[in-house]
Amino acid sequence: MYVRKEAVLSSQIEGTQSSLQDLLAAEAQVLGGGARPRDVDEVVNYVEAMNHGLARLGELPVSVRLIREIHARLLRGVRGSRLKPGDLRISQNWIGPSGSTLREASFVPPPPNVVPEALADLERFLHASDDLPPVVKIGLAHAQFETIHPFLDGNGRVGRLLITFLLTERAILHKPVLYLSHYFKRHRATYYDRLQAVRDEGDWEGWLAFFLRGVAEVSAEAAETARRILLLREEHRTAITSGLGRAAGNGHRVLESLFDRPIVSVHDVQATNRTTFAAANALVARLVEIGVLEEITGQARHRRFRYGPYVRLFTEE
Repeated sequence: MYVRKEAVLSSQIEGTQSSLQDLLAAEAQVLGGGARPRDVDEVVNYVEAMNHGLARLGELPVSVRLIREIHARLLRGVRGSRLKPGDLRISQNWIGPSGSTLREASFVPPPPNVVPEALADLERFLHASDDLPPVVKIGLAHAQFETIHPFLDGNGRVGRLLITFLLTERAILHKPVLYLSHYFKRHRATYYDRLQAVRDEGDWEGWLAFFLRGVAEVSAEAAETARRILLLREEHRTAITSGLGRAAGNGHRVLESLFDRPIVSVHDVQATNRTTFAAANALVARLVEIGVLEEITGQARHRRFRYGPYVRLFTEE
């Protein structure tokens, strides 16, 4: 869920409207056709790109190669998919208001012929031995990646993914539980202003102060969320043990699965416990009674049930 929240917030910085609830519904195939938000696939791709990158870190360091792989996954089949996902740009791009020309741009990244060299320099910086504190080094790397702007689309999201990959690679995070985009979105104007001040004035100190403040704030929020998750799990374990009788064992298995997949159908519960449909249906009804699950479709058929108390820990501001 931390990964999902980061995916939603990072995508919203770039203009998507899909919420965490939209993402969960899309994953659970609750919505179809016209009811599904048009841009939710971009958020689904972000989750896949994040998980792919984290899995690849076991065999491949954070590098230009990994960055290109992630970019290809991020833009596959969505807005920007015609702009050569995974390929470094071979034309000039620029940053500015919608419809602005190159002359009106607020920032023009390096010309395409120097992008490979600039990324190679960034990769060498990342893996060089020095005395820089790791979080400072990661903050510098994010600003530099956004300045190079090596792709025609998706640079902001890839740059924010890079933060998580670097924190994980350096074992500062053991799990990807830092949704730093929450801070960037909350202070979006300052985020862009601090990055631009680096380019215009060389104000690295101002950017790092902003970045490190965000790491501190979101770390505290993420730790508090983790504490509340543990309390919630113990509360519901107790409720299942005392309220479900002989079905408590199956109830506990379903509860543990809900932390990974918080929207389920009766068929999902049946598969988790390898029981009959009737037994799974009865178990779901009991879990609804004790407040673990809530039905969200309002339908008699093809029902979906959400672990509402858990999801709300990530949707409350």
